[in-house]
Amino acid sequence: MNENRAATSENRGELDPALRRALEEISSTPRLLVALDFDGTLAPIVARAEDARALPAAAAAVKELLALPETTTAFISGRALESLRLVASPDDRTLLIGSHGAEVFTGPGSPALTLDEAQSLALRQATAVVEKVVAAHPGTRLEAKPAGVVLHTRTAEDAVAEAATEEARRELSAIEGLHLTDGKRVLETSVLSSDKGQGLELLRAFTEATAVFFAGDDVTDEDAIKALQPQDLGVKIGPGISGAAFRVDSPEAFARVLETLAELRRMSPQN
Repeated sequence: MNENRAATSENRGELDPALRRALEEISSTPRLLVALDFDGTLAPIVARAEDARALPAAAAAVKELLALPETTTAFISGRALESLRLVASPDDRTLLIGSHGAEVFTGPGSPALTLDEAQSLALRQATAVVEKVVAAHPGTRLEAKPAGVVLHTRTAEDAVAEAATEEARRELSAIEGLHLTDGKRVLETSVLSSDKGQGLELLRAFTEATAVFFAGDDVTDEDAIKALQPQDLGVKIGPGISGAAFRVDSPEAFARVLETLAELRRMSPQN
């Protein structure tokens, strides 16, 4: 696990030399997939999820990468696709993975998510549990997704957040067919077994990418990090244990990484 690589890049205002060399190498791959988490990666974490927006520098770098030959951009998020589109305003050519891999958009005609009867029942039961927990714990809130429901505790006091999460986990664990995932001040539930690693592999196959660049900040992004191959490159944003080869301190620092990748990709021989 890499805890410190590139950790000083933000303080100096420049990239770690080893990270720059890794960016130079991946920028020359024939077909590049740039797959990115949104919250905490392109956009700073905010109290209200609906207020999140990508940093201007990061958004501009994504736009520049999208315009380059043999380069595909994608967002891989825990958000439902509807929510992701609202806050990220993606170009129609940007591929999207939502709900931790449960929702997929690869262009017009992408199939909509459907649930069977058992999954629909589990979702209704999970929603009822989280609604009850939110009603009893001030500062918490519910987020509905097509295949799951989320308990958000970011705006609750620490003791309230802990109690709400404990109660929700206890009751949700009794629901058959429900999958629980912890995130940063969230407890995610889904009636589908999917993760960001599966989403990344789907996009790799769809784009026939010869290398993948992935970046994320949360524990759920580690599934995508684990799916990276030797020719790929992963970057972790912020603290926490990670299998990523490199780390930067913040979305602001990561925007500089993305700008560098776009510049190097633009100058690569094939472009």
